[in-house]
Amino acid sequence: MGKQTTLEERFGKCPYATAQTLISGKWAVLILLYLEEGPIRFNELLRKMPKMTHATLSVQLKALEDYGLIRRVQYEAIPPRVEYSLTEIGQKFHSVVAAMETWGNEYIALMQGKADA
Repeated sequence: MGKQTTLEERFGKCPYATAQTLISGKWAVLILLYLEEGPIRFNELLRKMPKMTHATLSVQLKALEDYGLIRRVQYEAIPPRVEYSLTEIGQKFHSVVAAMETWGNEYIALMQGKADA
């Protein structure tokens, strides 16, 4: 198969390694899912996340922003207001989320069937 490479070396060259890197954050998929509903403020997003700290959400949002999947808009108001939304490429992640939902539901049903057996 050729010489072995790291995930970092494959980023931007291999579609699977690239996608894995982009959504590698523990909460990345949930954040992208919630942002599908439209722009959302930081604290509102934090309330939706299960047991997430302020610092963790900040790090995850910064990473997704650096990757170009989300947009951060700061409004000059008192108090300052920040909203997050999906970029055009971030919106295209919807089909991936939908496929994950379908697969996840099938897996849950399979596991529940094993538990009932």
